[in-house]
Amino acid sequence: MLAVDTNILVRLIARDDEQQTHAAERAVRSGGWISQLVLAETLWVLTSVYSLDRAKTAETVALLLNHSTLTIQDYATVEAALEQFRKNPNVDFSGCLVLEIARKAGHLPLATFDRALGKCAGTQRL
Repeated sequence: MLAVDTNILVRLIARDDEQQTHAAERAVRSGGWISQLVLAETLWVLTSVYSLDRAKTAETVALLLNHSTLTIQDYATVEAALEQFRKNPNVDFSGCLVLEIARKAGHLPLATFDRALGKCAGTQRL
């Protein structure tokens, strides 16, 4: 299965360059694998450059988790991060993902200076 880079995933979601969108669609037609790092980078680009709001961010992650040809690295961890993101309106998705990766690895608490993330179960605010 083809691994997908951030710029490919951004094109698939933003659809702002017709040529690149079609090329990306052809590339993942038979399947594409998205690492957690690419997912986090993509969401950063979409919120920073394309002004994606929280609701659309959650919707995008949910759509990717349930996509017919795209596979997310460690589905259960990303799904848990999405749940955290939906429950904690002041925490960004990447913070939720870092927390859930640490939880899965058995390395809690997650130390953080982030006030909002520090309120989540499994963290320790310094």
